Parts: sequence; structure tokens; C-alpha cells
Amino acid sequence: MKLGNPKNTIEVIQKYDFDFQKKFGQNFLIDERVLEKIISAAEVNKDDFVLEIGPGIGTMTQYLAENAREVMAVEIDKNLIPILSEIVEEKNGGKPVKVVANLPYYITTPIIMGLFESHVPIDSITVMVQKEVADRMQSGPGTKDYGALSLAVQYYAEPYVVANVPPNCFMPR
Repeated sequence: MKLGNPKNTIEVIQKYDFDFQKKFGQNFLIDERVLEKIISAAEVNKDDFVLEIGPGIGTMTQYLAENAREVMAVEIDKNLIPILSEIVEEKNGGKPVKVVANLPYYITTPIIMGLFESHVPIDSITVMVQKEVADRMQSGPGTKDYGALSLAVQYYAEPYVVANVPPNCFMPR
């Protein structure tokens, strides 16, 4: 069963009597076109080991697993960043990984900064974030949104927006 649509997501949520945790910023993606755009933008292929941060119920995990050699899905907790190096070394022989994540607002900056500072060999990071955060990542010096996140992202990477995703593509909206 594909989870990338509202009907199947509702079915799984009801089956497991799942309650969304507002404190964890949980929103599940329910649009197959957006999921396919993410996989395409991340350029995931059968040679790739993908680290998925915050898999939720596994919606994107399904798409990643169909396209990658291997997927390691890690649910976010405060111990995530220190164990990244160990996971990557053990599972991928130290070769660069692709990171894919749908990040809740409250944890976006710590996760992204942690990835950059972890010295884990990373090929690419494809993240879904709130529009304001994406704008901040691309802000230049002298603008009101420019700050530590902008500086770090632009130092380590070349940020660009793949797509704007409307609220109706998420559950809850």
C-alpha cells in the first residue's frame, strides 16, 4: 500500500490509532507528485545509500527504498547527530551519503547545522522545510533574513528551491 495519498495515510493512522504530536511538529506528506519531485531533486539512484531523517510513518521511505540501494531511516531524537558518523561508516564504508528529510520547523536549524558540523561524508541534502526557512537559507548579506543559518548553508552548499508545496499536501494541513 502506497502512503503518498490521503486515503492510505488515513487508513494507516486509524489502524494504529495514531495521534499527531504537535510538540514534534508532525505533518505527513500526502501528495505523490511532491514525493516524486523530492526523489528526483535528490537524484536518488540504485548506487545510493540514503539517510532519511524523521521518516514518520514511512511515506517517503517507500519512495526512497524503490530508488536507492539502501535506506537508513532514523526518527529524530536528541541523540541523532552524535551517532550519524558511526551509522554512515558502518553502513556505507565511509562513502558519501544522500540525506533526505521532511523537517519540522523547530528542529530544522539544529539538524542542518549538525549535519554540516558532523564531518559525515555527505553527497547532498534534500530537505523539505517551511518556506520562511528556505528563504532564509538563500538570503544574502545585508538582508534582514541573513544570519547564521544562511551563512552556514551557503558556506557548505548551494541552496535552491525545488518546489513550493501547499498546505493541502500535508496531513494535518
